[in-house]
Amino acid sequence: MYLHLGQSVVIPDRDILAICDLDNASWAFKTREFLERAEEEGRAIWLTEDLPRSFILADSRWGEPVVYISPLSSATLAHRAERGGLE
Repeated sequence: MYLHLGQSVVIPDRDILAICDLDNASWAFKTREFLERAEEEGRAIWLTEDLPRSFILADSRWGEPVVYISPLSSATLAHRAERGGLE
């Protein structure tokens, strides 16, 4: 199955390592540091120009994981994943 992350981006659900709420997770220094490093290394893919609501850590199969910054809430993404992704 595939999961729609926003902005017409879909990834195989088997590649998803974590779905995180950006408001809650970004309070932790280590999480902010991780996200900043991913951005610097070009592993962060922004799916919104507006305020992001979640980030998805996904296996890239080529090395370091990719971080998708999504406008969709983590609850919405988790619900879609539980339903089986795209139908």
